[in-house]
Amino acid sequence: MSESPASGPPPQTPPTPAPRPAKTLPQRLAELRGPSVAPHPLDARALAALAANPGCGRRALLDAAGVDKAALATALGSPAAFGQSQFAFMRGNAFEAKVKADGGTELLRLLYERLGGPGEAPHEVRVPDLAAAGPEGRAARTALALREATAAQGWTLLDHPLLALEVAGSPAYLEPDAVVVHPEGTWTVVEIKSFPMIDGSADAAKVGAAARQSAVYVLALERIAAMTEGAEVGHRVLLVCPKDFSNLPTASVVDVRKQRAVTRRQLTRLTRIEDIAATLPEDATFDPGCSPQELHRAVDAVGAAYAPECLAACELAFHCRERSRARGAVEALGRSVRGELGGLTTVGAVLAAAAGKEGDPADPTVAALRRAAALRAEALEGRAVCH
Repeated sequence: MSESPASGPPPQTPPTPAPRPAKTLPQRLAELRGPSVAPHPLDARALAALAANPGCGRRALLDAAGVDKAALATALGSPAAFGQSQFAFMRGNAFEAKVKADGGTELLRLLYERLGGPGEAPHEVRVPDLAAAGPEGRAARTALALREATAAQGWTLLDHPLLALEVAGSPAYLEPDAVVVHPEGTWTVVEIKSFPMIDGSADAAKVGAAARQSAVYVLALERIAAMTEGAEVGHRVLLVCPKDFSNLPTASVVDVRKQRAVTRRQLTRLTRIEDIAATLPEDATFDPGCSPQELHRAVDAVGAAYAPECLAACELAFHCRERSRARGAVEALGRSVRGELGGLTTVGAVLAAAAGKEGDPADPTVAALRRAAALRAEALEGRAVCH
């Protein structure tokens, strides 16, 4: 007679581990930046540069994560070669303080002189306190101050307000030098720069950069104005600079409607940050304290859109240029050249097409390259005969 199996409690299956909660975007960006690294603020200058190159997912992600691109470039072995000197920074701060002295009396005089408007010149100007805890608090306090100033129907000067603008699904906080609220409800952006205005005009390239920067502020203000009765954001910005070779302030009016339209269109083309971050490995990091090998892997995992113009606007430009040249990408020669070459994306392919080794002869780009190569060979042959 066989024995029955021993009775006892049935074997227990191990509990199924609870699924890990999905990380929020701020958590993921903090991991990419590095747990002990403070976020680097995204200012309007960087945002204008990003809008000028909306196809660069690398810059979009790094800026959204608050990565210090200058420190990252140094850790990668390709340090940035530009930036404002300490002397220029101190001179700019001193000039701005002079312009805003006495409650902004001189600033408001220049604004009324250049922009005019209904009513008398400003005599009494309100300067509200915009202090608050954290960037979210400061942005909310700024929005409240703008609404209160519009309802008061008087002159109000907001000194270094903080504005919020959504960029690729992530908030960016921007700090213009000043915003003036007119009695009729117009909001005017004021940009104070330390470069001189000689005989009533300043360097065109610097004025253009200031206009693109101001256009970003205008876009951020329009979000608040849309919810404020009687408010209207002016598309003419007051640019204040030193007069000639003195330290006396003068001003000119810059119309930023074109820059605003371009910036707005470019920002809408940016890929959402969540989509870019989702393509990275889980252990990817941009912490400058990590090894160069880790940083190279993380940076190279994000697509970039390098062009020579990046050298004047992005701290990672030298690293991206080196990578672009190593791939033989035609983008390293400039956006206009890239546009002319159509489907030929590498320098090697271009040279092979010009030499008749590759490419469809019916392709206009290939035909033009071969014609140019023939003309060059003919010119060199004639030069050799002359010698």
